[in-house]
Amino acid sequence: MKKIIIAFIGLFLLSSITNESFAQPTVKSPTEVSNAAKTWKTLSKITFKKEMDEIMGFKVDKPVFSKEVKALENQVIEIKGYIIPVEGYKNHKEFVFSAFPYNMCFFCGGAGPETVMEVEASEAVKYTAEPVTLRGKLKTNGDDINRLIYLLEDAVLVKE
Repeated sequence: MKKIIIAFIGLFLLSSITNESFAQPTVKSPTEVSNAAKTWKTLSKITFKKEMDEIMGFKVDKPVFSKEVKALENQVIEIKGYIIPVEGYKNHKEFVFSAFPYNMCFFCGGAGPETVMEVEASEAVKYTAEPVTLRGKLKTNGDDINRLIYLLEDAVLVKE
């Protein structure tokens, strides 16, 4: 998975685009799964600041998460999107998830880094080109440039 993320790190460093037309998720609080309604649009509420990365030897864009995004940290959310087929998608438990289909996703240059997330599923999720809904705990990443800025942990496929 890291090889995939690293391969696209150049795109991440160059991109600071936001997009308002995302697939719509529903946010679930840990205690009451039927509560709340946050979206990919909420996840797009970030800015970037330039900071020197000593390892890379140049300034990189680091995400600055809004209070709305910070409120989702460690919360269980449901989010609808697309599984992005990437090398290493063998065990169906670790993959990239996107607000957009493959031909429009961040890695193809059509969107910003806030439109994709890493997924660590607790159960295998079979690939499909159709949109799916996942439920899991949202984590944010503002420091490790070798990872995406969002991670969905303990994700499971939601039957619709």
